[in-house]
Amino acid sequence: MDTMRERFISTTGRLLDEDPRLALVLAEISMDGLRQAQRRHPHRVINVGIREQLLIGAGGGLALTGMRPVMHTFASFLVERPFEQLKLDFGHQGVGGVLVSAGGSYDWPAGGLTHMAPGDVALLDTLDGWTIHVPGHPDEAEALLRQAVEGDDLVYVRLSLQSNTTPRPVTAGFSTVREGRDGVVVAVGPMLDNVLAATEGLDVTVLYAATVRPFDAESLRRAAGAASPDVVLVEPYLAGTSTAAANDALATLPHRVLGLGVARRELRKYGTIDEHLAGHGLDPAGLRERVTGFLGR
Repeated sequence: MDTMRERFISTTGRLLDEDPRLALVLAEISMDGLRQAQRRHPHRVINVGIREQLLIGAGGGLALTGMRPVMHTFASFLVERPFEQLKLDFGHQGVGGVLVSAGGSYDWPAGGLTHMAPGDVALLDTLDGWTIHVPGHPDEAEALLRQAVEGDDLVYVRLSLQSNTTPRPVTAGFSTVREGRDGVVVAVGPMLDNVLAATEGLDVTVLYAATVRPFDAESLRRAAGAASPDVVLVEPYLAGTSTAAANDALATLPHRVLGLGVARRELRKYGTIDEHLAGHGLDPAGLRERVTGFLGR
């Protein structure tokens, strides 16, 4: 199976052939895989070098001319470093564009904290009007990317090396994977396989989300109303990112919410992705212990 980033490269090359409105702005990352696309479309594939503020500024300028810009690099350099440009060059100017990240929260542990961005979704969530996709499989990433470039709105597609074994149908909000009576566990993107393994044999409802903003309050309310209104959110980025949204969705129900994800503490040993998952309690064993402890099972 290819990775989400590899799928992004191949899909974007085809989309540039199909849509003359589409433009791609890069900051060196993934340039090697997109050189043929640049040769075919030299005026619509722009590599600004390692200048991430310029990456976003150039994308905003293209959007002002009526183009549909796709901007791509590691999440830490796409959302965190040029955050002011995102706020002003897109939000303040009232134009749309598509951010496509790589790297996730710790896809390259040896890169250290400079190449980790567990806070990207929470940071982008401080701005108005963003749709945020967190695919759990390369097939989902392709479908969500194709959907994103067709519009005129603000979209963030968060790619990762972490992936579920099989893709899920792409829906606007939460889909039900398993039904139960003792609580609701929401698995976001590549967390689904670990959540299913962790909740095997438990009488809980499992919801899946590849799109986390807008937050699907109605589906969560319905699931919590049919089961125990105890909700566990399992997100592949900063723990608690969606806790406030879940609490707002359940405001009319007596409920409890536990937000699981990447901890604020920095794990300074490089290790591997799996070791970082275990270190944050996001592996099946860690999730099982925390979910059962919270639900009292």
